[in-house]
Amino acid sequence: MTTNVGITWDAASARRAERQFLAGPAGTGTPLAEVAGAMLGVHAQVLSAAELSLGMRAGGVTRADVRSALWDDRSLVKTYGPRGTVHLLPARELPLFSAALTAVPAGPSPFPPDVRLTEAQAAQVVTAIGEALDGRFLTLDELSEEVVARTGPWAGDRVMPAFQDLWPRWRQVMHRAGWAGTLCFGPNRGRKATYTRPAPGDRTVGDGEGDALSVFVRRYLHAYGPATPAHFARWLAAPPGWATALFGELAAAGRIEEVRFEGTPAWVAAGDTGFPDGPARGVRLLPYFDAYVVAGQPRERLFPGAAYQRALGGGQAGNYPVLLVDGVVAGVWHQRRRGRRTTVTVEPLVPLTARRERELGEQVERVGEVLEATPELVVGEVTVGPHA
Repeated sequence: MTTNVGITWDAASARRAERQFLAGPAGTGTPLAEVAGAMLGVHAQVLSAAELSLGMRAGGVTRADVRSALWDDRSLVKTYGPRGTVHLLPARELPLFSAALTAVPAGPSPFPPDVRLTEAQAAQVVTAIGEALDGRFLTLDELSEEVVARTGPWAGDRVMPAFQDLWPRWRQVMHRAGWAGTLCFGPNRGRKATYTRPAPGDRTVGDGEGDALSVFVRRYLHAYGPATPAHFARWLAAPPGWATALFGELAAAGRIEEVRFEGTPAWVAAGDTGFPDGPARGVRLLPYFDAYVVAGQPRERLFPGAAYQRALGGGQAGNYPVLLVDGVVAGVWHQRRRGRRTTVTVEPLVPLTARRERELGEQVERVGEVLEATPELVVGEVTVGPHA
């Protein structure tokens, strides 16, 4: 389906901000799982960053509330999500993520042939992980022993290069176990992470309209549209040709429709063509790998001018915490905690009006509330480099 609807960058960024609870925080009592679902997952390789991503979108929420949602009521699950990276996902939506992510074609292996797993071996490992973790919480070393015992010595060969070390061969597909719903993180045991199998429960795959991939694409477009197949492929680390074909199938089925986004073709969910009249407004502080900047496209619009060089790490979004001004990246920041205090250093790349300075101060106070620390604002150069 093609329309003549024309959408500007300002309108798109304003709608994204609204739907991501950045135009205004979620109301009191809004479940954190609902906020995480609106973002299509919260990047959680650095858990404190995930706590900030949620806390900056939900008034009154602290890191303790995020941890309670993870480990007490289990409405959030820490597991492998888009791009094979660690995310916090809504527990009820795990079947949707599992069905969609396991349907994405795997790209070529980055490892040489003598390191790789065959597809048959990979399937064995994923099954073994699920069996080992059923009703148990295991450290990585304990899980490794179980996987090798259930598959064979080949799984434990230390041949996988990672972080100046060699990991057991089976870990190549650890993220696929997360996608398959046979692995998620459990509470730490001392300083060691544990893993378990997600508990079954009352969960949904989607909205009853189409298969999981159809629902997943429309959820993505709802949060981050208008977008192109290339944007979707980049967010998901999927083959671009596959994404183009998928969008074509969904368009033919009337699930998505083409619009003009700053004069070029892009896509929204069918019928979802309402956008705000004005641009995004306000100052926001977003942590490492926040969903808004990782998924937001086109990147040169989201990171205008000096921000494109300063706030991207080798072209990658998320490697720096960012200062947003009116919906676009306008600086970087960093927080350093010492005991109960945290120093928040902000490096603006644009002049700040008195109103923006006031809003920045409010954001810094909010960072302190989420992290349960007393914050101090310093405006100046951020000397810390990008996150790996």
